[in-house]
Amino acid sequence: MSKKFALIGAAGYIAPRHMKAISVTGNELVAALDKNDSVGVIDSYFPNADFFTEFERFDRHIDKLRRANNGKAIDYTSICSPNYLHDSHMRFGLRAGSDVICEKPLVLNPWNIDGLIDIEKDTGHKVNTILQLRVHPSIIALRDKVQSSQKETKHEVDLTYITSRGHWYLQSWKGDVHKSGGIATNIGVHFYDMLHFIFGDLQENVVHHSDDTMAAGYLEYEKARVRWFLSVDYKYVPESAKASGQRTYRSITVDGEEIEFSGGFTELHNRSYEEILKGNGFGLEENRVAIQTVADIRNATSRGLTGDYHPFLKSL
Repeated sequence: MSKKFALIGAAGYIAPRHMKAISVTGNELVAALDKNDSVGVIDSYFPNADFFTEFERFDRHIDKLRRANNGKAIDYTSICSPNYLHDSHMRFGLRAGSDVICEKPLVLNPWNIDGLIDIEKDTGHKVNTILQLRVHPSIIALRDKVQSSQKETKHEVDLTYITSRGHWYLQSWKGDVHKSGGIATNIGVHFYDMLHFIFGDLQENVVHHSDDTMAAGYLEYEKARVRWFLSVDYKYVPESAKASGQRTYRSITVDGEEIEFSGGFTELHNRSYEEILKGNGFGLEENRVAIQTVADIRNATSRGLTGDYHPFLKSL
């Protein structure tokens, strides 16, 4: 049976992937909210969806639907709003009588998870999160390989992710650490979740450098030692990638071997929705390690070029 969805953050970068996922899974978007009105993309998927630019009117609309339908207005609230608003918007969705599907990062701080668990218990509804790399076939295959390996020493891993952004980035909410959580949170949280998913418990977290557009450090897991580097600054894109016109560079090596997982990224939201609708979504607790990781990175004192640091830091 088709499910009814509401969506908060309809003008955001990631919102079209959620609209597409709602559509391809055979469901209906009935209402959407965003303070910005550049949301014409809705017409490509759900031209009859009601749209609001004010939360109060959106809240009233959902409440009227709930009262007109014996307490059941919507089945799911999908959340694509700025990071710092995820917590309050999840609370709204749960209290509105729906389950929730929230973009990464789930929240900015681990203690927010505890409050959401309490509201889940109060309402009987569930938060599901988009941890898309956990459903990527290449990542699942790597996890299975690592978990079945008899290797006595830890895997040596380098994670490098550079996704170039223009000058607008630091002028938006994404450039405000209090709203986005900073670089590691905004563009890296799903990678830290992936590392935990593949290599087990986190044992050590060191930050070598952190600024507005770049962060790098070292993480040690039960089965891996990881040097990581994240940036939104084009200058860090390798020359070989620049020569081919690339503005994004993504690389994960395990024991010197490149792991190919770049294909199929745009379809992972569809897969995530399919699993959530089958009752196989990733819940609040499954986010805790990654959220604790980025919170610790955000609050750490950078150690500089000491210890086992990522080779890209040599260019500083």
